[in-house]
Amino acid sequence: MFQFNRNYFILTILLFLLEIVIALFVHDNFLRPYFGDFLVVMLLYCFLKSFLNVSVWVAASLVLLFSFAIETAQYFNVVKKLGLEHYKIANVVLGNSFAWMDMLAYLLGILTVISFEKISFKTKE
Repeated sequence: MFQFNRNYFILTILLFLLEIVIALFVHDNFLRPYFGDFLVVMLLYCFLKSFLNVSVWVAASLVLLFSFAIETAQYFNVVKKLGLEHYKIANVVLGNSFAWMDMLAYLLGILTVISFEKISFKTKE
């Protein structure tokens, strides 16, 4: 089950760097909020696949469930209820505002990952 995958790890690093660039330099109403969420599920997927040898469906499902759980926690203001609202890292990691469009961005990101994986597997066969 545990197995290091260099290719997924490199993708993880690249996606992480792209997320940092977006966070630091993009201040718009589309790329930063929605494309960032679209990419973050890809980042989490690649991170998971960097260390776990699980199927595309298992990894994609776990990442999507985790993303939806974080977004649901935002709906219930978990950061504030835990008394962490004054900690910037808690607000960045857990977020503090629920949005249905974020859920859609997560779903579209995971569907993109699955599509790329299926195309990749077909070309390897």
